[in-house]
Amino acid sequence: MTPAISPPSIVMMDGDEVTRRIDQFAAMLHVCVHDGASIGFIEPFPITEARAFWRDRVIPALNGGKRRLFAALDGDRVVGTVQLDTDTMPNQQHRAEISKLMVRPDCRRRGLARLLMMQAERSAHELGRSLITLDTRTGDGAEVLYLSLGFKAAGIIPDYARDPFSDHLSATTVMFKIL
Repeated sequence: MTPAISPPSIVMMDGDEVTRRIDQFAAMLHVCVHDGASIGFIEPFPITEARAFWRDRVIPALNGGKRRLFAALDGDRVVGTVQLDTDTMPNQQHRAEISKLMVRPDCRRRGLARLLMMQAERSAHELGRSLITLDTRTGDGAEVLYLSLGFKAAGIIPDYARDPFSDHLSATTVMFKIL
């Protein structure tokens, strides 16, 4: 009899936990960018830059209470993540922004991105946020995911971000969801 495989778990992590697992987070970011993910980084993208992103940008925001991070764990391995940014101006305390949704290429097509997004949405609701915004490269598979989760396209900005592998500029779709 084959042993049952437990599904990955979705957990919220604080700055200390991300620090303990920084090598896993850096490796995941590194492999996602090298797989073509449009998440803000371009080639060449060494692992040291991936590590610096978590150390210098994410961990301070987590420690400052300005962001929540959710991770998909397969056993003890970080295989996906999403962040909920709540660092908004006083007139925007009703909203939050989704950023850096990523799943390791070898772990995709298992529903992890959907589970991560659903947890981020629950967290936004718990925080009293009634609007979630995000942006995604126009035409990416993530755009289809967001639409299936009830997000609506607010518009498209042409030439918004550079392709990770070339000088080509891609459009981005700005999306929102009212909770």
